[in-house]
Amino acid sequence: MSWQQLSENVIPLEQAEELDRTFAKCFSTKAGRTVLEHLRKITIEQPTWSPGEDPSHGYAREGQNSIIRDIERRIIRARNTDG
Repeated sequence: MSWQQLSENVIPLEQAEELDRTFAKCFSTKAGRTVLEHLRKITIEQPTWSPGEDPSHGYAREGQNSIIRDIERRIIRARNTDG
């Protein structure tokens, strides 16, 4: 990935903060917390790779984990911003 591609993917701070608040709102309900807990159990709390599996499986699993980590970071940032 080039520097230009990276800079094209950067969103303005105001938009990023709004997106963080949207994630926090979505996952602050009972249903949202249940969904996030389930996603965490089937991704982060599972091994990313086991002996005998193709190494690419680990890369794919880490990709799944990064999505959950991103959601959790957004929720934390929104809570810290909102005071």
